[in-house]
Amino acid sequence: MIISISTDNGMVSAHFGRCPQFTLVKIDEEEKKYETKVIPNPGHQMGLIPKFLNEQGVDVVIAGGMGRRAIGFFNQYGIETIVGVTGSIDEVIQKILDGTLEGGKSLCSPGGGKGYGLDRTDKDHTHHKHE
Repeated sequence: MIISISTDNGMVSAHFGRCPQFTLVKIDEEEKKYETKVIPNPGHQMGLIPKFLNEQGVDVVIAGGMGRRAIGFFNQYGIETIVGVTGSIDEVIQKILDGTLEGGKSLCSPGGGKGYGLDRTDKDHTHHKHE
């Protein structure tokens, strides 16, 4: 499984599309091992980041906040989105490995070009099991 975490200075970025980097975490679920790779954000154009992360083989995207439109693009690629996550990248990875990572309400607020807040359980958003 490959997870992408929106990253800003070693922390989960509050704004997915405007983060400077993404930390890709390739997890071997059986052995509880992982590898990380930090890649630059390819740019904030509509639909570009979901397409780019899909090309990287990403299964799940984690961010502090994300707008409905971006979530819709990820859904089209079958990529799960988890929003409302805060903390350091290392803390988030450990929670993933421990199975304790929880999402919540998006940290993006309506207006200002930052997208609309969205609960991760929104009826328009579907979650996919990864085995």
